Amino acid sequence: MSQQYLLEAQNIHKHFAGVYALKDMHFDLKAGEVHALLGENGAGKSTLIKIFSGIYQCDEGKLFVNGEPTVIASVHDANNAGIRTIHQELVLVPHLSIAENIFLGNEISRSFLVSRRSMEEKAQEILDRFDLHIDSRKEVASLTIADQQMVEIIKAVSFDANIIIMDEPTSSLTNNETEKLFELISRLRKEGVGIIYISHRMSELFEIADRVTVMRDGQYVATKEIGDTTADELVSLMVGRDMTDYYIRDFNPQGKEVLRVENLGNSCVHDVSFELHSGEILGFAGLVGAGRTETMLSLVGLDPVKTGKIILNGEEVVFQSPRDALQKRIALVPEDRKKCGFFPIQSIRNNLTLKVLPKFIKGIYVNRQKEDEIANQYFDELSIRASGLDAPLESLSGGNQQKVVLGSWLASEPQILILDEPTRGIDVGAKAEIYTIINDLAKKGVAIIMISSELPEILNMSDRVIVMRDGTTSITSQN
Repeated sequence: MSQQYLLEAQNIHKHFAGVYALKDMHFDLKAGEVHALLGENGAGKSTLIKIFSGIYQCDEGKLFVNGEPTVIASVHDANNAGIRTIHQELVLVPHLSIAENIFLGNEISRSFLVSRRSMEEKAQEILDRFDLHIDSRKEVASLTIADQQMVEIIKAVSFDANIIIMDEPTSSLTNNETEKLFELISRLRKEGVGIIYISHRMSELFEIADRVTVMRDGQYVATKEIGDTTADELVSLMVGRDMTDYYIRDFNPQGKEVLRVENLGNSCVHDVSFELHSGEILGFAGLVGAGRTETMLSLVGLDPVKTGKIILNGEEVVFQSPRDALQKRIALVPEDRKKCGFFPIQSIRNNLTLKVLPKFIKGIYVNRQKEDEIANQYFDELSIRASGLDAPLESLSGGNQQKVVLGSWLASEPQILILDEPTRGIDVGAKAEIYTIINDLAKKGVAIIMISSELPEILNMSDRVIVMRDGTTSITSQN
């Protein structure tokens, strides 16, 4: 073990039910560096960081912290070794103050009583040290997602963590919030903290990382200095092949108009106008909070229309609920699939057929053969990778979960399909597969609205692009 490393993993093996999740994996982290961990969903990244965090223990292999052999048998052991993990799903207590969250479980006491003032003063010192101008007495629930992540990081620093693992830290952040996070990371690096950084956003790695290690199928592939590699090379290492056709798109002649929105306003947006044609992919771009998602909620009956009109196939419609929209063959694949898109403990079969129960349930009679026909159709068409229809959805990778969510709406045979951030949180290989599916749907005449915060995705996949700002449409451009 070299003394130059804060953390080193050698020959790590981990298997579940006889199937290897990690095989002969190795990784190292230097003081003051950001070392990115890259790989497709299912490559083993989560398993590796859970071993570092003490959630899992490796079956074989060795861990070294600051040059010393270390056994990490629990989260407590990891914390004692100076390792803290900032999970994608934040674990703060919303109705406690920043100071109370930072010292939760390690409260400062005076004469056997918790000293709120001491915790607030100590927390404020750390916040000020990193130029985070937030009052430590403020309730966490009142903070933005970005500031909540800052509090998670400050909590780690307050206990002298010198190894911080960040799992998809920017997935819910705006560009400005991301820059704020990067500034804090730069300060941590200057203090000698080593950061393991996981992200599917390739551009971020070239902005923030010093080195990147690529994993595939639970195994080590390569480690590259960020200045000595390219995005294309990293993608090829991840998927094991050249990705020459990443954005899959056939641009077809414009079909008939199927939807027209005139001066729409609801509780969040105003004066929104656009039209949509069959076989078209209409991209919606704009900053977080511009009103893209909020507009689509009215199109599926989740937010009442206060002003303006929705005209479907030449007739004005009013939707009171998503069921009304579904009956008119309008479907919305939501942005947050974990919260709104599926039931994780239910089977793939149940999730794929959830939107079309009347097709195989009549009264108390359930036509299992018909249910299996529907589920198998979209399981096969979308190339969902799983052991079978009975597998619980939570056992699938992010990309395959997204395919199931998409398949559940395709089973309703939509005329208009709204995709809100359809590739968020999935790897480049799965993205390419989703793009192929979207392209095939457009070729079949489905009219598609696609919301995305990734500008290259919008530009490469859309026929036309609508730009929203401050709750209204501002620019329309032809691709």
